[in-house]
Amino acid sequence: MLFVEKKLGHDCTWIDLDVDKIKNMEDLSDVYGLDKETIEYALDRNERAHMDYHRETGTVTFIYNVLDLEKDKEYYEAIPMTFIVEKQRLITISNHKNSYVIKRMASYLESHEVVSIYKFLFASLEIISNAYYPVIEEMDKGKDEISALLRQKTTKKNLFALSDLETGMVYLTAAAKQNRLLLEHIQGHALYRSFNEVEREQFDDAMIEAHQLVSMTDLISQVLQQLSASYNNILNNNLNDNLTTLTIISVLLAILAVITGFFGMNVPLPFANEPNAWIYILLASLILWVVLAQYLKNIARN
Repeated sequence: MLFVEKKLGHDCTWIDLDVDKIKNMEDLSDVYGLDKETIEYALDRNERAHMDYHRETGTVTFIYNVLDLEKDKEYYEAIPMTFIVEKQRLITISNHKNSYVIKRMASYLESHEVVSIYKFLFASLEIISNAYYPVIEEMDKGKDEISALLRQKTTKKNLFALSDLETGMVYLTAAAKQNRLLLEHIQGHALYRSFNEVEREQFDDAMIEAHQLVSMTDLISQVLQQLSASYNNILNNNLNDNLTTLTIISVLLAILAVITGFFGMNVPLPFANEPNAWIYILLASLILWVVLAQYLKNIARN
């Protein structure tokens, strides 16, 4: 279907427009009276969460960050979704990536037949926030699994997985904070004073979920950053240990090369006429090598 239309309370209507199925975007302007700026908001994937209030018409446009359940990359991202509130009409502009939100909004209406536009709007924003939680819990569980694997063996595969988790959590944290700022903007706007008690209660519920979402994503993001920093320090420490070991080996080999090279010169040398001289030289080199190795080992420990 190109659109979904459902009745709300007080002769109000909710209309959802699926931009993936609308071939001519000018229809949004001609048929539904949407201005071009609003259409651009709806189609801009990089639009941040915010509110626009048109004093002349009384129309309010809300852009809210919705979780994209389809992972185009190795991590989750958030996409903007447009809500347009007019006098007797709520318009949502959706696509295949946020269609699950529309289904949950429709299910909410089935159990709440008489609702005002703003009660339905804030209930929808709460639904959007709740959709983040299963994914965040999945990412938190994945964090623990990757951490356990990295404790056993630090491989590139596990490090890349940790990096993807960290990147995805950064996107979700930013989206959650933008949503919270939008709700705080609404609370400080003159529009908030026009809400009735039921709408304010629903708004408070949406605000609580937004704050809780920010707290969860921020906490997990900080833990991931700490894990990443810790394993980065471990890798640097391992690299230093390897370089120290290689340096010690190179020094020890250099000592043996000096000794053997010295006795390889074509000049008169001690033990030159001794038939077992090579055994004495080998034993002396071995003793010197062991003493020097122990000495360098103690220096490396300190």
